[in-house]
Amino acid sequence: MAIEDASSLLKEVDPETDKVGAEIVEAAFKVHRTLGPGLLENAYEACLAYEINKRGLKIERQAPVPLNYGEVRLDVGFRLDLWVENRVFVEVKAVELIIPIHEAQILTYLKLTENQLGFLINFNIRLLKKGLKRVVLSRH
Repeated sequence: MAIEDASSLLKEVDPETDKVGAEIVEAAFKVHRTLGPGLLENAYEACLAYEINKRGLKIERQAPVPLNYGEVRLDVGFRLDLWVENRVFVEVKAVELIIPIHEAQILTYLKLTENQLGFLINFNIRLLKKGLKRVVLSRH
């Protein structure tokens, strides 16, 4: 498992997933350039969903994620902010500071969805590249 900053955005995942990830990052930068910091998370989520959809990618907002526990499948209220092409998800934040629980949440969602790539994007920051975390779940 690895949590990386924006400097290594396309690494360690299959090419199709990388392509989807690159589109998400480009869309996030466009949203941030247009809106800047200071809005609520739901505004950034809606605008990012719009930008990703404009790029021709299938997107689901607030996608439910069940928890499989033994032989039981439980709906415990987990929701992905944005799930793109059923292979990459985005957790949108508009907070002063990303804390370890935010990063742990991403890793948990990766495990539950069996996806390899997720993004944690904090729009409440002057330079988006400092608020962008690429999270890769290693398949070793």
